[in-house]
Amino acid sequence: MSQSRHVPVMLQRCLDMLAPALTEPGAVVVDCTLGLGGHSEALLTRFFEARLVALDRDKEALRLSGERLAPFGDRATLVHAVYDELPEVLDRLGIPRVQGVLFDLGVSSMQLDEADRGFAYAQDAPLDMRMDQTTGISAAEVLNTYPPGELVRILRAYGEEKQAKRIVSAVVREREKEPFSNSARLVELIRDSLPQAAKRTGGNPAKRTFQALRIEVNGELSVLERAIPAAVKALAVGGRIAVLSYHSLEDRLVKQVFAAGAATTAPPGLPVVPERYQPRLKLLTRGAELPTEEEVAENRRAAPARLRGAQRIREDAE
Repeated sequence: MSQSRHVPVMLQRCLDMLAPALTEPGAVVVDCTLGLGGHSEALLTRFFEARLVALDRDKEALRLSGERLAPFGDRATLVHAVYDELPEVLDRLGIPRVQGVLFDLGVSSMQLDEADRGFAYAQDAPLDMRMDQTTGISAAEVLNTYPPGELVRILRAYGEEKQAKRIVSAVVREREKEPFSNSARLVELIRDSLPQAAKRTGGNPAKRTFQALRIEVNGELSVLERAIPAAVKALAVGGRIAVLSYHSLEDRLVKQVFAAGAATTAPPGLPVVPERYQPRLKLLTRGAELPTEEEVAENRRAAPARLRGAQRIREDAE
């Protein structure tokens, strides 16, 4: 597959946001979502005295980006890990604190473009959707074995699918005849079970269900719930974090962690706020920043992106 297809989303904005923290020699920046290495390559190129630690749970992504980042030699350390394992990874590498952290939470282009991974609803493929194919259960297993109530919950919570009940009753009926194995059959079933009005809005009607299955299979939200606070904790004072989210559930989670860090924890009514109650973070974005119209025109995958950033301004209270 060609690297040229992969355009990192909001790249310039992410680099500019992290830049003030990465100019000192020996600064460490963590790319928590390496993918094909587009963001990582740009970080190493622009901040030529920085060291990069990059994580990915997908071994194929690590192999491809390893080739891409080989020219940077030992400035780049690539690790097979899920991003909530960041504290253990830094501990193993003997890095107490880092100056920058980047998360790009989109499904990597490679996973979407490789038909046999089953992420894309546009082509028929085995319903797998695991980002790390060496572990965990596939999307087909979720569809074939989860109780109906649990499937409805997943589609509503992770896909924000209003027609969850209709889709699930069709899935349950069909899986009794024959278990699901491929994406085309699921896409067709979703189309058939939606009312006309629901099919006319918001692109492919299967999109929300596929998103929900992907989040469930990879435990994405529970991983993220652990990962964002861990990343904030890993930042040195003055360090910066930038997070690109692609749906409201992720964005809400990031917003909550940043808002909590940027708020005072003092009881109300204190005339002077003691140091231990002062905010730990300063927000670098007002709300979430969106990609420009030009960027969306060039890269349709950028359309749903939301960027939030924060800077560490104090140590945690003891």
